[in-house]
Amino acid sequence: MRESADRKVSAVAEAAFVLLGLIGFLVLLVILSSIKVVQQVERGVVFRLGQVQPQFRPPGLTLIFPVVDRMTKVNMQTVAMGVPAQEGISQDNVSVRVDAVVYFRVIDPVKAIVNVQNYNWAISQVAQTSLRAVIGRADMQQLLSDRESINAELRQIMDGMTEAPWGVKIERVEIKDVSLPEGMKRSMARQAEAERERRARIIAADGEFQASKRLAAAAEVMAQDPASLQLRLLQTVVEVAAEKNSTLVMPFPVELLRFFDRAAGGDQTSREGTPARADLAERLAKAEAELAQAGEPASIDSADKVPPMSGMEGAEQPGIAPPVHQEEPPAQR
Repeated sequence: MRESADRKVSAVAEAAFVLLGLIGFLVLLVILSSIKVVQQVERGVVFRLGQVQPQFRPPGLTLIFPVVDRMTKVNMQTVAMGVPAQEGISQDNVSVRVDAVVYFRVIDPVKAIVNVQNYNWAISQVAQTSLRAVIGRADMQQLLSDRESINAELRQIMDGMTEAPWGVKIERVEIKDVSLPEGMKRSMARQAEAERERRARIIAADGEFQASKRLAAAAEVMAQDPASLQLRLLQTVVEVAAEKNSTLVMPFPVELLRFFDRAAGGDQTSREGTPARADLAERLAKAEAELAQAGEPASIDSADKVPPMSGMEGAEQPGIAPPVHQEEPPAQR
């Protein structure tokens, strides 16, 4: 009898021990399922019996009621989303293909979970439609050169559609590439080449104009001193003689030409203090002033800004005066 009683007690104790172990395991399982860890870049949105709690769970260790609560984690990092290339017609009837990238982040995790089913896909669709709308309101030149204003307009449009209802903040919108038709690219290349050629011709004409002024001043000086003409002649002879493939023949010596020039009254050398020397200095000063004015850097954006060819209409050029012939006084008898 005692042995049977002992067996019954041991069986009850064993059953109680198993029951306690099972209860302990269930309690441990409930505790483990109620402990949640929220990362630093995340926020936890808790649904209790299907109703969202207004306060989201901050990063760290948090507890929820098992079976009753369900927590969804929302990433708060900035997301860079590429917008597929969109084809459209600009305001000036040019077919373009534009792609962009959108930078956004969640600022209200409750709205991002409750008010929209998939905010990533929704923002992608909003970006594509907004990009098409902006392309239709802008012209080609604005798309190529004034992208900052287009980016600001895109960000403003998308932010107004996503921030208040969805809790998503659009931080930046950048246009990556604008593709033009091949025919339009060739036309723009020809236009740029024609503009460069026009500027090159204007610069060359301006250089010729200044060179002519310098030559006129040099001719004025040489006309007042025959010796300078002889020196220039000798320099030209030296330059020609440097080329060994030519032969230079001078039938008359330089002194004989000078004698004939004196005999014809062509010696225009004036002494200091004479009116011819003063007139020469005045004309040279005037020529230098015109050269300085013509040599100033000027913008050549248009053909209207080309330096005027003043003095080139008449027969007499500025800074170029007819040589002054001063007759020698008659020899004293």
